[in-house]
Amino acid sequence: MRPQEAEQRLLALELFGMRFGLDRMRRLMTALGHPERKFKSIHVVGTNGKSSTVRMTAAILAHHGHKVGSYLSPHLVSYNERVRIGDVDLTPQQFADAIERALKAAQQVDHGAPEDDHVTQFELLTAAAYSELARQAVEVAVIEAGLGGRYDATNVIPSSVQVLTGVGLEHTRWLGSTITAIAREKLDVVQAGATLVLGPDMHPEAMAVAQEVAAERGATIVQADSDPHAAVGALGAFQRRNFAVARAAAQALLGELDEQAVIAAAADVRVPGRMQIVGREPLTLLDGAHNPDGITALAESMAELSRGSRTPDGKVVAVVSILDDKNASDMLSTIARNCDLIVLTASQSPRALPPPTLLSLLAQTGVEAGAEIVSTPHAALKRARQLAGPGGLVVATGSIYLIADLVSDPVTAGARRASIL
Repeated sequence: MRPQEAEQRLLALELFGMRFGLDRMRRLMTALGHPERKFKSIHVVGTNGKSSTVRMTAAILAHHGHKVGSYLSPHLVSYNERVRIGDVDLTPQQFADAIERALKAAQQVDHGAPEDDHVTQFELLTAAAYSELARQAVEVAVIEAGLGGRYDATNVIPSSVQVLTGVGLEHTRWLGSTITAIAREKLDVVQAGATLVLGPDMHPEAMAVAQEVAAERGATIVQADSDPHAAVGALGAFQRRNFAVARAAAQALLGELDEQAVIAAAADVRVPGRMQIVGREPLTLLDGAHNPDGITALAESMAELSRGSRTPDGKVVAVVSILDDKNASDMLSTIARNCDLIVLTASQSPRALPPPTLLSLLAQTGVEAGAEIVSTPHAALKRARQLAGPGGLVVATGSIYLIADLVSDPVTAGARRASIL
């Protein structure tokens, strides 16, 4: 199967949407010979910081001499970015081969089943990832949950370490309308006798659920320190916290850590689309924060960067696109309080809110901020850089789809490639 065909098959499955439940996934694993049992695993769940924590945990384990794989979502440009061996994405052909194996297994699972019980896109992706991780004989895989935990397709691994980065009110339609309900869904990944690593700023309600689940399942709780105890190369205060969580997760798996290996991992690891530098004069960053908690963390880091890089005549300018299922008002309010100007645009996602709607929501926040509309992401970023001036700061944020659009641009694609270690 060629890479283009593999992507077309995946896109065709997207039309059938999401259907939660693990029965199809368990049957897929049986058809593939249970690849999920052929490596140790760490399972990462949470509202924000999952992808960064996965990459950072994998980097620490790799610097300790282990052959490590990882599974992430979503991707920025191509599906093959979701599966990594060491610090390298699968090649498009490796990914296509894995999809072909998963499709053959899916045909067995779907045979005789009603159409509304066929294998979903994310299940196929996850099965392909587990198949390839096993084929490449990784010793340990760090796995990012897609949505929630209980019925997420990733939740068929016998992980010995689970990580909850944090809990916020997102995806309430599927996970519940309270922190407690969402935490229960995410923490169902906890295995009997395992180690549960918690982020340093855990919501009290989520902490209560974690303690309850750990007691029920005989799991040990480790709460990460907010200090990574190493110089983290990835920008942003939130990335230092993510590295602290990754450090705790690696220690839970390995026991004693080699401090020099941790320091090397902290210096090396970068996360595409998260405080990713794509330009200078003005300093220009892409960050995929896409919910109120993520935007709050970004604002903290923007203030830190602004103090270090902005000149008196430079302005802080945000380029913003937000999807229609997000709390856009809260996100815009936080952005407006931390910027001089905002350029509103729309990603190519059909769920992107129209810029005039964003402008109306911004006005309703009551936060005074200059704003203008530029319809396409590339033009919006160019305009923001003009407004900021050479001594300013530009951040594109609000949606991972916006970041995907921008890293596909020839001007920023080189910076994206350079940031993938």
